Amino acid sequence: MSYQHIRTSVSDRVATLELHRPEARNGFTITMADELADALSQADANEDVRVVILTGAGKDFCVGADLSGLSFEVANGGLPEPGWVEPATRVTRRLFSLSKPVIAAVRGAAVGVGSTMLLPADFRLAAKDSRFGFVFSRRGIYPEGGSSWFLPRLVGMGRALDWMVSGRLIPADEALGAGLVRSLHEADEVLGAAQALARELVESTAPVSVAVIRQSLYRMSALPSPEQAFSLDSQLIASLGQNPDAVEGVMAFLQKRPPAFTRTVEQDLPGFLPWRERKS
Repeated sequence: MSYQHIRTSVSDRVATLELHRPEARNGFTITMADELADALSQADANEDVRVVILTGAGKDFCVGADLSGLSFEVANGGLPEPGWVEPATRVTRRLFSLSKPVIAAVRGAAVGVGSTMLLPADFRLAAKDSRFGFVFSRRGIYPEGGSSWFLPRLVGMGRALDWMVSGRLIPADEALGAGLVRSLHEADEVLGAAQALARELVESTAPVSVAVIRQSLYRMSALPSPEQAFSLDSQLIASLGQNPDAVEGVMAFLQKRPPAFTRTVEQDLPGFLPWRERKS
């Protein structure tokens, strides 16, 4: 599809989504939000895509909302119309529900929504000179994109409070030490490192296993007791006898060869997953 504020490509089973407003340092717009949500849906539905890379054109990932193009006016005296969803959540909700791993490749500034949209990614790789910022308190506004749910799960409540209440900028080395990012690289090597990681995931992991693991981690870890996880794990392990990917994975390991997994997310996700919508 043709987009205005992002660029997309698919190569070697990897979809790359690039924020593409370099003249505005990839300032976030409603158009960008809707295009990202659509592109993520397209990638998720495409069985030829195994991994998604999220990155930005130019020297910065995203400097935050383009305040000249975003409107905060909502009808009903400040209450949202039924079904209205704020722009950042349109992206992070789709990232959260994705059945495929997401790698964020970050250069330069990732501020405001430039940071919040990264939180549902599975891997965040950053340039050594990158900087992050949950700057909402310094703008008199509020965090968006479900970041108050995601951030404490990644870095702990203490750091989340520090970063969000102060609104200060976070240098790359602090983000690495806190677990917000996986690794640091030279600016011109970040995307290459993300592509290498994507190739590893494509070549060595099973798509159905990844989809189940990704959602299990989010949904089970938020529960007050592990009992539902115990129950789900028992069902999953009991189903392995009808799982050809399990046989292939073990045989590939024993034979010291790359695996060739054949099951697809569209056709082979277990029907008993508690978060799956029941189809009539």
